[in-house]
Amino acid sequence: MRRIRYGIVLTVACTALLAAGCGGGPTVTSTSGSAPAPAFAGGGESAADSARAVAPAERPMAEAKQDPAATDSVVSNVAATRQERQVIYTGSVTVRAKEVATAAQQAKQIVTEAGGYLNREESNSAGSAEDTALLEFKVPPAKYPDVLRRFGAELGRQLSVNQGTQDVTLQVADVESRLRSAQASLKSLRELLARADTIGQVLQVEREISSRESDLEALQAQQKELAAQVSMATLTLRLVGPVAVVDDPAEEPAGFLGGLKAGWAALVAFVKVALTAVGAVLPWLAVVLPPTALIVYLVRRARARRPAPPPAVAAEPGPEAG
Repeated sequence: MRRIRYGIVLTVACTALLAAGCGGGPTVTSTSGSAPAPAFAGGGESAADSARAVAPAERPMAEAKQDPAATDSVVSNVAATRQERQVIYTGSVTVRAKEVATAAQQAKQIVTEAGGYLNREESNSAGSAEDTALLEFKVPPAKYPDVLRRFGAELGRQLSVNQGTQDVTLQVADVESRLRSAQASLKSLRELLARADTIGQVLQVEREISSRESDLEALQAQQKELAAQVSMATLTLRLVGPVAVVDDPAEEPAGFLGGLKAGWAALVAFVKVALTAVGAVLPWLAVVLPPTALIVYLVRRARARRPAPPPAVAAEPGPEAG
């Protein structure tokens, strides 16, 4: 019975193969990822005609590759997003003025007219000719160059000026992106908290919300600080009197001479401190030494007048026992 069944199956398979080989025209099979090509309708059509009929949508792409103008038009249709640059401006200027106090008030007036304000002030009064002052201003970036120019021209003789910029565009964009992600995550957690069923789930989500809120507050503080630094330039003004000594780090010698100069300055500073200490102690010595010397003298004199004790008498040996 098995042999008869195998024979029937084999006969049917052979018949199907013969029918497939004898029937219909030739077919073309596509091995690429595109749609399969249709069968040739007759022998009069060539392979080139069939290829043109197969992929009519591929001709514009080929023509675009051959035509650079078409490619440029496609690229030009893409709109590029331009981001405004975020720059932090910093500067410092040293000015020698005839009167430091007057120059400081004039500098404050210049900055106020420019729309800025005084952020920090330090002053040292060591005499009208040796006074010094350090003022830190916040100035709008648009007015920053004009304020710097007026400091050097109106307050006195400009000794040195240093300017610097820091581009924080990428940092600002990164903080903004992280801030949006944190806000979205916090919103999702709050929605999840509303759907929590058990006390354990509620506590777990609340802990996660508390952690995300801390991160969000830190990002908001960082964003605020960056915005403040970008919106207002920092300008430091150092005012010195007519005879005040100004140390310029750029003029300090390097190497052996620099070390020698630093050592000599340290030695001079140590001697000054030592002399200051001796000067502070001398008045106390003038008050304390005479009574101390008098007490020592009286004690020694009393010891000298005291009679010497008699010499000790040696004990006589007793009679020996017989």
